Amino acid sequence: MNGLLHLGHAFSLSKLEFGAAYHRLCGSNVLLPFGFHCTGMPIKASADKLAREIQQYGNLPVFPAAQEEGSCAANADATQVDMVGPGKFKGKKSKAAAKSGAQKYQWEIMRSFGLEDEEISRFQDPYHWLTHFPPLAKEVLKKFGLGCDWRRSFITTDMNPYYDAFVKWQMRKLKELGKVVKDMRYTIYSPLDGQPCADHDRATGEGVLPQEYVLIKMEVISPFPPKLKALVGRKVYLAAATLRPETMYGQTNCWVLPDGIYGAFEINDTDVFILTARAALNLAYQHLSRVPEKPTCLCELSGNDLIGLALRSPLAFNEIIYALPMLTVLTDKGTGIVTSVPSDSPDDFMALQDLITKPALRAKYGVKDEWVPCEVVPIIHIPEFGDKSAEKVCHDLKIKSQNDKEKLAEAKRMTYLKGFTDGTMIVGEFSGRKVQEAKPLIKSKHLEEGTAVLYSEPEKKVMSRSGDDCVVALTDQWYITYGETEWKQKAVRCLDGMNTFSAETRNGFEHTLGWLNQWACSRSFGLGTRIPWDEQFLVESLSDSTLYMAYYTVSHLLQNGNLYGQEISSVRPEQMTDEVWDYVFCDGPAPKTDIPPALLNKMKQEFEYWYPFDIRVSGKDLIQNHLTFCIYNHTALLPEHHWPRGFRCNGHLMLNSEKMSKSTGNFLTLEEAINKYSSDATRFALADAGDGMDDANFVTETANSAVMRVTKEISWMEEVVAAESNLRAGLPATYADHVFENEMNIAIKETEKSYNRFMFRDALKSGFYDLQLARDEYRLSCGAGGMNRDLLRRFMDDSIVLMRKLLQKQESGSKKPKKGAAPAPLSEEKKMSVGLIYVNEHYSGWKEQCLRVLQSKFDSHMLTFATDQEITEALMDCPIGQEMNLKQVQKLCMPFIRFKKDETRVVGPQALDLKLPFGEMDVLQKNLELISRQLGLEQVEVLSASDEAARAIAGEYVSLLEKNPPSPGNPVAIFISKQEYEAQRNGLNNAVITQGIMDTSL
Repeated sequence: MNGLLHLGHAFSLSKLEFGAAYHRLCGSNVLLPFGFHCTGMPIKASADKLAREIQQYGNLPVFPAAQEEGSCAANADATQVDMVGPGKFKGKKSKAAAKSGAQKYQWEIMRSFGLEDEEISRFQDPYHWLTHFPPLAKEVLKKFGLGCDWRRSFITTDMNPYYDAFVKWQMRKLKELGKVVKDMRYTIYSPLDGQPCADHDRATGEGVLPQEYVLIKMEVISPFPPKLKALVGRKVYLAAATLRPETMYGQTNCWVLPDGIYGAFEINDTDVFILTARAALNLAYQHLSRVPEKPTCLCELSGNDLIGLALRSPLAFNEIIYALPMLTVLTDKGTGIVTSVPSDSPDDFMALQDLITKPALRAKYGVKDEWVPCEVVPIIHIPEFGDKSAEKVCHDLKIKSQNDKEKLAEAKRMTYLKGFTDGTMIVGEFSGRKVQEAKPLIKSKHLEEGTAVLYSEPEKKVMSRSGDDCVVALTDQWYITYGETEWKQKAVRCLDGMNTFSAETRNGFEHTLGWLNQWACSRSFGLGTRIPWDEQFLVESLSDSTLYMAYYTVSHLLQNGNLYGQEISSVRPEQMTDEVWDYVFCDGPAPKTDIPPALLNKMKQEFEYWYPFDIRVSGKDLIQNHLTFCIYNHTALLPEHHWPRGFRCNGHLMLNSEKMSKSTGNFLTLEEAINKYSSDATRFALADAGDGMDDANFVTETANSAVMRVTKEISWMEEVVAAESNLRAGLPATYADHVFENEMNIAIKETEKSYNRFMFRDALKSGFYDLQLARDEYRLSCGAGGMNRDLLRRFMDDSIVLMRKLLQKQESGSKKPKKGAAPAPLSEEKKMSVGLIYVNEHYSGWKEQCLRVLQSKFDSHMLTFATDQEITEALMDCPIGQEMNLKQVQKLCMPFIRFKKDETRVVGPQALDLKLPFGEMDVLQKNLELISRQLGLEQVEVLSASDEAARAIAGEYVSLLEKNPPSPGNPVAIFISKQEYEAQRNGLNNAVITQGIMDTSL
């Protein structure tokens, strides 16, 4: 709660709101509470940033104009940052702009919230945010129409003593169960904040984890060149980060970026590592710096200064290797120093070939011929690629140079995984062993012999909410042991019993359970609850909100309806001991307490009545942390019958098909949307925005037109009610009545299915669009007979019930006429005023033969057909097979057969019947008045295509019926003039005919 609610918040919440409203209408008791999460970095970081601005620029601050202009560019860049971590959900949008806005200065951000300048300075106190924004959000949600039990609302942090006691109980219980441990672990860390930076503490880089490397120590051999004179007397190493320590046997040289900026950094009293400053900063937070957390640079160097350095590298067969230039070395990944293994690395092989074959390149960087190795060192045998996989794949792909990035990426894709899974070591003490077996052994050998150290850095760029680039730190802190074997098995069992509403959501949880490991749960900076046994730390924001759903069930009894737990209550916070929480939530024994027994039992009854929760709705980005933590904590702390029953996850919300972003102005707070479109119209557009895990789209045109459409519908209903006496009374009697009644039944059934699946866009289609379409068709079909009063009453009742909490606009409008002059009207003599509809109620000819074959080749128990080959063979035994060859039979029959097979899968075996389940001619006869009116005809006749006398009316054009014979559900219509019709009836044969197709299948 470090700002105002926006449409993205409302989108996820709307799924719960619509579902809760539906289930209430179905008679269920529904609990929909709403709380305010204030824990963590966002509020404290914003408050501190504001305080720094006031200290630097005054109160009222005057900001440098040039810096303000720069801030816009910086934030524009921030919106482009890719936040997707390896193996995580793709397409995840950056939240940098949403979290920081378009302004650089916090003061400007506060102004964007509608605050006056004289109010803003109060927000230097982080707790002022907690008293300001949650009440605003509550009022906006009331305007939105949220059907919430506000008595149960609360805020997190120690400002709420009851929730504070709840979180402390949860953490103590986890610790008692051995689920919380203190250990040294690599974690993403903010140097500015001085603490680990979890997902919710980040402006960019959510989901990014530490990436571990082995740092190979390549010793620089004296004498040192002049640029390194300051290092004489120290052990100096080029430090190369590698993910493949097993390949170090194949080193022929090392690579540096000629234009790269490097430094010589003190690791301890004797050792100096040459690498990039970024890597040195990471090392300083991993206990690999003489001054902890402050890298000491003895001298700055360029890549050109390093070219030609003689090195002694561990495991290399060559006693001396040299530092050589490589133009594609990255300095924002690893250390900027790269080991070269041209036998197995396509990049290394091509860079080495460039140096060997291009004298000008060597001359440009002052590379002596004797520094360049001429032969690769085979170390791994890979089936299909041999002992020199890089050389072979580069030759096969015709790669010309180290700059051929796309082909080199493909070469690595082809060889790297194969090398690990199928490769065999052919050198060294582990020769003959599989690479995947040898890799950890060689890694351990490096570390034990001191020829390498472990090094970690973020997988991708991570920026904290305070604005600094994060590093990986080796920290001694408290961890929750997610991933523990027995605990993980319980979490998997819980997930197996849950409704995730989509396969994609379930896959996301299964993937996360597969990789999730220990999670740092303590922080030293921010807002929240103190870890009860180690109060120097706070419980981090993703760990204090994994069980809060249980707290909702008793919060109103504890907090007496006060958001902050500050009202006088029958229970004091200190009375909520661990024994009381155990009794209420964990089926624990009755506690010794002075809480009134009736109130204590009431708390337990409330929890038992409402728990477990049936559904929780969240954004898909929380699957990889918060929601999976929720599963783990429930399985650890609560009995199995109180484990969660369902999670529904949605994508992010776009606005008019573009990413919502303050920096671009494409952004709406919930209050702005309500003020602009009304709460109803906002709800309509949110329902229409989309379902599922894909990003949804809020369309402002939908919101704009929603009120008008609903108002129009209400006006129509009022007109119907006012004119009820003019409507036809009695039971449904006409064909149009029966069709309308059936369409309403279908719409209700489909809408109910969609509501139960929490697919509200589908509910709109069937409960609003389809229902209105059926009404409009009914109105047109009734004609002079008028509409049935009871059916219209039912339509209005159904519409109101189905859309009581969820309505939606529908686009309508006539098509624009084509440009050009209008055609001249036909003379009365040539006006097509008579329609002849030819019907065949029974399949005949080759279609009948196909259907009989399909009937014989259909397994009614398994609902499957025989193979196409068997069906074709059966057709060749039929009369049609005697008249045509195989190719002709297939061309004629197979499209029809495929159509009927697909239809059978949808509607069942009745699709193979030789006639429709209703009288087609009877249906058309009953609707002659409607057909005539809709087509503007004076007369319509329904005729049997098998009746020779009826066919004779078509005169010489009877051949059209033979070329395109009618079949069940597909009659043929012929339109002629009145004069021609009468002439045909009198035996004349000069009809002018137009052919058309009608579909009467149901």
